[in-house]
Amino acid sequence: MVVLKNIPSIISPELLYALAQMGHGDEIVLADANFPSSSICKSGPILIRADGNDIPGLLKAILTLLPLDTYVDQPAVVMQLVDSDAQRQLKTPVWEIYKEMLTEAEGRQIELRKVERFKFYDRARTAFAVVATGEKALYGNLILKKGVISSSQ
Repeated sequence: MVVLKNIPSIISPELLYALAQMGHGDEIVLADANFPSSSICKSGPILIRADGNDIPGLLKAILTLLPLDTYVDQPAVVMQLVDSDAQRQLKTPVWEIYKEMLTEAEGRQIELRKVERFKFYDRARTAFAVVATGEKALYGNLILKKGVISSSQ
């Protein structure tokens, strides 16, 4: 339990510490329940457990603490649909939720960059941390690139 003022209760001490340690350009993966979090983290990223939490709930809390990178066009990344899912026109409504939340938190339009599945895994292996959640939405994984804190924040 976090016993500080104004820290959202969904943010565990481990997650708070990871967010505080991250520097400009570091990335954090919010991983859905199907993501291979443990095997990805064998390559280096910190594994943070947030089982039972959905990504939108965590994202809302994280965005109160973490600025997104303004030096890149797309500081948020999702996994592109594999060909078979794209051919059957699988819907990913969670992406719209992410875009709305990111845009609102940042005060600027945020578009999601779509990255091929195995390139997404490769990128996740170089992330600062992977947060394993209970998110059940298909293609619910999200990578965020940390920005900078200015003197006005």
